[in-house]
Amino acid sequence: MAKFDKADLERRMNGALESFKGDLSGLRTGRANTTLLDPVVVEVYGSQMPLNQVATVSAPEPRMLTVQVWDKSNIQPVEKAIRAAGLGLNPINDGNTLRLPIPDLTEERRKELAKLAGQYAEKARIAIRNVRRDGNEAIKADENKKEISEDDRKRLEGEVQKLTDAQIAHVDEELARKEKDILSQ
Repeated sequence: MAKFDKADLERRMNGALESFKGDLSGLRTGRANTTLLDPVVVEVYGSQMPLNQVATVSAPEPRMLTVQVWDKSNIQPVEKAIRAAGLGLNPINDGNTLRLPIPDLTEERRKELAKLAGQYAEKARIAIRNVRRDGNEAIKADENKKEISEDDRKRLEGEVQKLTDAQIAHVDEELARKEKDILSQ
């Protein structure tokens, strides 16, 4: 087993937090946000490409996104990909750009999105706790190899727990912010 490395644990916990933030940014809140289209993948030039590699997405108004496709021959595949992405968006094609009006969210859809955000948060908490477990196992292994004393083990486990608690608090803050954003429209 690897030696205990606090910096590595911190890096892995931060990675779980960043992944969670990425998941949340894909949830629609009723306001135009360019990250809404991040999961869209378009089939162009015989391969699958992320939307941001074939077009520029902008939010000129609070309830409207525009997609400026760089190669006009790709407008149809981009429009098709946005419709197929399951985001509830209906592109309006004016020949040069796609306009995406952001519809109001129903109360039921808001509750679904808030619930989904909660599921993402729980997934992030579990990932952080798994990193904590790995760290505690490394600490115990170091103690068993007589590389650290029992007092050191207890102190290090306390540090790992503090780090875990801080990261989970960040997850909870992000979740509360996103739920407020979703439910307060």
